[in-house]
Amino acid sequence: MPKTIDIRDILNPDSMATHIAERYQEWEMFRNKKKVDWDEIQRYIFATDTTHTTNSKLPWSNKTTIPKLCQIRDNLYTNYMSAMFPKHKWMEWVADQESDDTKDKKEVIESYMQWVVDRNEFYDVMSKLVYDYIDYGNCFVMPEWYDGRNLDGETDQAGYVGPVLRRISPLDIVFNPAAQSFLESPKIIRSLISIGEVKELLMRESSGSEEDVEAVEKLYNHLVGVRQHVSGLGANDLQVKDSVYEVAGFTSYRDYLESNYAEVLTFYGDIYDEDTGQFLKNYVVKIVDRSKVLIQTPNPSYFGQAPIYHAGWRLRPDNLWAMGPLDNLVGMQYRIDHIENMKADVYDLTRFPVIKIKGVVEDFEWGPMERIYVQDDGDVQLLSPDVQVLQADSEIMFYESKMEELAGAPREALGFKTPGEKTKFEVQMLGNSSGRVFMNKISFYERFITENGLNAMLE
Repeated sequence: MPKTIDIRDILNPDSMATHIAERYQEWEMFRNKKKVDWDEIQRYIFATDTTHTTNSKLPWSNKTTIPKLCQIRDNLYTNYMSAMFPKHKWMEWVADQESDDTKDKKEVIESYMQWVVDRNEFYDVMSKLVYDYIDYGNCFVMPEWYDGRNLDGETDQAGYVGPVLRRISPLDIVFNPAAQSFLESPKIIRSLISIGEVKELLMRESSGSEEDVEAVEKLYNHLVGVRQHVSGLGANDLQVKDSVYEVAGFTSYRDYLESNYAEVLTFYGDIYDEDTGQFLKNYVVKIVDRSKVLIQTPNPSYFGQAPIYHAGWRLRPDNLWAMGPLDNLVGMQYRIDHIENMKADVYDLTRFPVIKIKGVVEDFEWGPMERIYVQDDGDVQLLSPDVQVLQADSEIMFYESKMEELAGAPREALGFKTPGEKTKFEVQMLGNSSGRVFMNKISFYERFITENGLNAMLE
């Protein structure tokens, strides 16, 4: 009987890559419950009926869902975007030191940054970040340098060249949730790229020297060789025992290697290199296949930290993964759908009631002016449910109003009006008080995402 080959014998993993992959696996496990909650919220937001949600187990014949979570999401998004970008020129640069606060410097920086942000791509990214802020309660962003020119050697096509913001999906980043702060915690970002893009990434980061080109070719040939080796093995010839090689999106590690994709984990932070015995402070390390180090370089950021910024909607004292405005409204959404479908079923039973037949009754067809022939002890009765349940609309309205309030949406902006006549001062006071939660969430987002993102782009 042929001996199975262990995947480690083929990969020959680097110790640093293995260490980063283990950290990724550990931090990914810490947020498994969070991912389940996010999936449930996404199902409710985009559901067309209850069969697509956790309400699918209810025994009702009606399957209507009232899209209240979706409506709250749309309202929050609209008001957040309107509050952050109320006019075309919404940005102002404030000097950090008095010596920098000169008119010329202020005008140059504001003019340049206005050109940078006055692009549809910038607002598209900000729009997605606001949706992350609402849907997941967490949004992440980092700056990148973008070169949109097409340089083919003959004609140079114009394109945008400059800094851009890159959205990081909450599903693609992990960190130590028990750290003192997000800035202090190491971070790992996951991305899937093609094998050809791996070589392009290596060549872009290399110095172009003969030694670097040779090292790039050697590593790339190893990655391709591993995939060719695995594809030539039988179905039971490869053994993968370590759970660290479970790549999300693929049924098995073998399935991953036989695809045309490569998983790249990018580590930001401090790490100990077991091979050299060095402690690497503030480094960027990219690994591929959870086994090989692609790039290992000091973080070039001027601010001395990873240029990745995070904002959470409802912060937790001892967990960096924040809650979102929709997280604790799912139960009320469940309740609304429950009441609506129960009411609809009772309404159907009232219009088409169950018929109770007692004794001997000849067969009949139910309809207007129909005759029913019964024996002496026979009887036919209609069993109608209690029609008071049809008044459940008021209960649904109560839950919907409460959900709006708990989500922190500005009540006056949504068209709500409290009863009674009021003076101008009372109206202003009530408006300010009702919008405090809303403004607090906007201010927090602007400080940690918009402001930090703009400073990083300027850098």
